[in-house]
Amino acid sequence: MATQIPDDADKPLDPAVEKVRRKLLRFAVINIGLLFVALMAVLAAVVYKTSGDTPVAANGATVPSSAEDSFISGDIMLPAGAKVLSHALAGNRVSIDAELEDGSRAIFLYDMSERRIVGKLTLKTQ
Repeated sequence: MATQIPDDADKPLDPAVEKVRRKLLRFAVINIGLLFVALMAVLAAVVYKTSGDTPVAANGATVPSSAEDSFISGDIMLPAGAKVLSHALAGNRVSIDAELEDGSRAIFLYDMSERRIVGKLTLKTQ
């Protein structure tokens, strides 16, 4: 005669184990729901950021949206006798390395959106 192994799947669980199983199931459902809500919030933020009308360049500077905005003109007032040695552009700021009339050098920081010099750094030797 063959002995039969009792099938544990058909027996009801102990009430304490059933209570723990229900708590675990509720915990898992709540956590999955919260993760879903967080994922939807991130996706909504991405869609909101990409739906803006103003295009943005790779470095974060805004790209002109029309032909009227695409041309920048104006004057940058440097001290009399200053000679521009070099310049660099970063976003909407220009740094101008200039030799002043007395022979010293300075770097001027010009903000194109504010249309004014926002800083002056004097270069000195020790």
